[in-house]
Amino acid sequence: MSNVLIIGASRGLGLEFARQYVAAGDRVLATARDAAGRERLQALGVENVLTVDVANPASVSGLAWMLDGEKIDTAIYVAGVMGHGTALSPPTQDEFDRVMHTNVLGAMQAIPQVAPLVEAAQGRFVFISSELGRIGGATGSHTWLYRVSKAALNMAVASAQHDYPKATLVALHPGWVQTDMGGEQAPLTAPESVAAMRATLARLTPAQKGQFLQRDGTPCASW
Repeated sequence: MSNVLIIGASRGLGLEFARQYVAAGDRVLATARDAAGRERLQALGVENVLTVDVANPASVSGLAWMLDGEKIDTAIYVAGVMGHGTALSPPTQDEFDRVMHTNVLGAMQAIPQVAPLVEAAQGRFVFISSELGRIGGATGSHTWLYRVSKAALNMAVASAQHDYPKATLVALHPGWVQTDMGGEQAPLTAPESVAAMRATLARLTPAQKGQFLQRDGTPCASW
């Protein structure tokens, strides 16, 4: 049985990660930002549901004491929000703050609190990213702010790996999935995507540390 921490598990991919790890018999700790999210996780049988809103830096800063004494075999940062717009129209300050706080700052605040617990177990810390954040791979500026945030997240993960050598940090692209962001037209269901990512996490190697990977474990092009 492994200890699994899922940050941003209220719905979508995070909730599906929780469902699959609970079904596999692992001990799951998960964060939700509101009462509805907590109820969904508790209904799945999640042992410890923490109240954390990654868009609120003050909320994320409490992770360390919430997890005091834990060893985490697998930590997954799932939280994300879509940012729209193109380079023809810069984001407002409010939209920039919302997207960058959720997609990047929340992850950067979680790393120094969670990565030492992952290192203690020589485990893995995974950040759900997007192929739209490929550095050098942009084919347009649609969803400009979202692309910028995910590129920043990928770099944050690669850079942080150097400070936590006993853990394996990776950014992982789940594919185009039928979630709030992906929509019903997406070719992958959440269970399919999460099953593929869990299989990849189970076979991560030291050579993949700090990389940006597809859900099947192959490196993302143009990274």
